[in-house]
This record gives sequence, structure tokens and C-alpha cells, in this order.
Amino acid sequence: MRAFPSSQVPKLPRAVWALGFVSMLMDVSSEMIHALLPLYLTFGLGAGALAVGVIEGIAEATAAITKVFSGALSDWLGRRKALTALGYGLAAVTKPVFPLAGSLGWVVAARFVDRIGKGIRGAPRDALIADLTPERMRGAAFGLRQSLDTVGAFVGPLAAIGLMAAFAGDFRAVFWVAVGPAFGALALILFAVAEPPRDLARPKPRVPLAPADLARLPRRFWAVTAVGAAFTLARFSEAFLILRAADLGLAATWVPLVLVAMNLVYASAAYPVGAASDRIGRRGLLFAGLALLIAADLVLALAPGLWGLGLGVALWGLHMGASQGILSALVADTAPVDLRGTAFGVYNLLTGLALLAASVIAGALWQGLGAPATFLAGAGFAALALWGAARLKELRAAPSAGPGLPPQSSSK
Repeated sequence: MRAFPSSQVPKLPRAVWALGFVSMLMDVSSEMIHALLPLYLTFGLGAGALAVGVIEGIAEATAAITKVFSGALSDWLGRRKALTALGYGLAAVTKPVFPLAGSLGWVVAARFVDRIGKGIRGAPRDALIADLTPERMRGAAFGLRQSLDTVGAFVGPLAAIGLMAAFAGDFRAVFWVAVGPAFGALALILFAVAEPPRDLARPKPRVPLAPADLARLPRRFWAVTAVGAAFTLARFSEAFLILRAADLGLAATWVPLVLVAMNLVYASAAYPVGAASDRIGRRGLLFAGLALLIAADLVLALAPGLWGLGLGVALWGLHMGASQGILSALVADTAPVDLRGTAFGVYNLLTGLALLAASVIAGALWQGLGAPATFLAGAGFAALALWGAARLKELRAAPSAGPGLPPQSSSK
């Protein structure tokens, strides 16, 4: 992959960098907790693998459902920062609940409210990035945010490992330390991100989620959303990577290394892949991401021992880096400017519901047939998603704002 000459490196807006660091800090906090939560639920509170799948699926689906309303509301208000800050604030105030919780119900409630916060911030934040970034840098901008977000996602589990060793396996002590970065993220969004002025000539939705406005979302957007939902159905929660590590005999103290390794690969890949998609097109890179997911699932199902786990986790990280930022950029590419928040909300709603289904199916397969069946089913879903995506005419190369991109929709 050819790098930009130093004189041509895209200079992304400072607010995009700030939003990336906000995501990073919140992920440090969240992943310190989530890297240990499946073990805490199963060993500490007596939950089974199916319960973990249901909890994770409901949590992510809650976030997705909330995103559709917050995204549309940000279009209607013409202000995205306030909703983004509200979402990060809700996530921050839930963090002390995890160490204080004395039962499964409290943990589920905290996870639920935390995901509502994620849902409130997700679509307005992504629409804000699109508003702040020139079109020619859009892949790089979403790749950067995804990379910084993912840096947090491997720093968090790494910190959890060190703290579990330092606190002699005390889950609650680690959860208390996770409170600090969450409130750091809230401070950064409040004081370091300025919203761009609203274009007064831009049409404003009459009411959030008006049917007439939804009808203006073009076929290319719906094609991208269909691919994203199929992709997500094939990619269940990373909680099952943690359970697979424990299933293969990795000690609880070291299990968070799974997320460290996966997110290190993910963070390393997301920005260069996003920047490359601005130059060579997004379609081929997206298909490569699906192929990597198939390979990851097959390795995790069939390769023996910890070496197989390590290879499967690395492939999983590569597929995330080759897909998640690109899918976000494709949503921005295909949505009308005045409906970007709505578009991200609809996209996240449908992919979140797919993640709910995927996590419940994965938990049921794991509990009924074992870990290999779970990952083999994921490979099958990914192969079907790849076959379907390749047949969609709307994703094929067309005259556009950049090589291989769908034409930019506009409200003008």
C-alpha cells in the first residue's frame, strides 16, 4: 500500500482528532470492564454462555435502536455536539455501578444504560465527523477515529491484565480504576470539540424520521446498509473470543490479552485501509474484510491450542480494520447531507438488530453444540454475506467523487 508523500499527508481537522481521542478514552474505560465482564458474569455471578450472548446482544441492540432516534434528532436540531456529549456523559455515570453491583440484575442495568449512552452519541458523532471533514479525506477521517477508538480497546484490556495481577484478581478494584478515563472522555468532548456552523441554506427535516425524508435515502444507501447488516449477522460479540480463550485453558488473568491482540491489529489496519479506500475505492477492501472474517472463524473453530487462538484473533482484528471504517465512510458517501444523522441511525439500528440475533444464535450454539459450531456458523453467514454483497449492482464501481465510490448524494 503506497503511503502519501510527506507533503501530501491529509491534514484532518483538529476536532476530528479530538473526537478520536474521546473515543479512545471511553474505550479504555469500557474495555477494562468488558474484557473481564464475561468471566465476572460466568464465574462471579453464575451466568451461562447463553445468558452472556443474550446480555451482549440486548445491550448492542439497545444502542442501535437509540442511534436511529438520536441521529434523526441531530438532523432536526442542526446540532450534533450536545447529543454526542450527552451520550458520553451517560456512559461515564454508569461506570461506578459495575464495582458497586451485587447481583446480575445491577450489571445488566448498568450495561443497558451504558449502551443507551453509546446509542445517543454514535450517529451524531459520525455525522459530525462527516460534517467536519472534506469529502476527499472521509475514509481517512473515519479510519482515524476507528484506529484511535481501537487503541483504547487494546489499552483497556492490557490495563485490566496489569491491574488484575496487582489487585490479586479483584474484579471490582479494576472496575473502579475504569471510572477515571470515562470522565476524561466527557471533559474532552465538552471543551475540545467545536461544532461547525450550520449551513442555513441546507434543508431541515420537518420532523425526525419523517417518512418523506426516509424515502429520500437513496438505493445505494440501502444497499450499503444491507451489506452492513449481513456482515454483522456473521460477526457476533467479541465476548465469545474471550470465552474461547478460557475454553482453551488460558488463565483468567491473561484472558484480556485476546482483546489486546485483536484490537492492536484492528487499530493498526483501520487508518491505512480507510486512507487507501479514498484513493482506490472501498468495494474491494470491504470484500477483503469479509474474506478475512471467514478465515478467522475457520481458524477459531478448527485450529488447535493457543496458537490457533492467536492466529484467529489476529485475523479477526484484520477483518475489523478492513471493514468497519469503510462501512461508515460508505454511509456518509451515500446519504444526503441534511440526513446524515438519520442515515447513520438507520444503519446502526439494522446492524444492531443483526448483532442481537448473531449473539443469541452464537450463545445457543455454544451452549448446545460447543465452541467450534459457533465459529463454523459464523463462517457460513460470512460466506453468504460475501456472495450477496458481490451481486449487488449498487456497490459496483460507478462515476463518483472518488475511485470506486458510490456517487455522492446531495440535497442541493
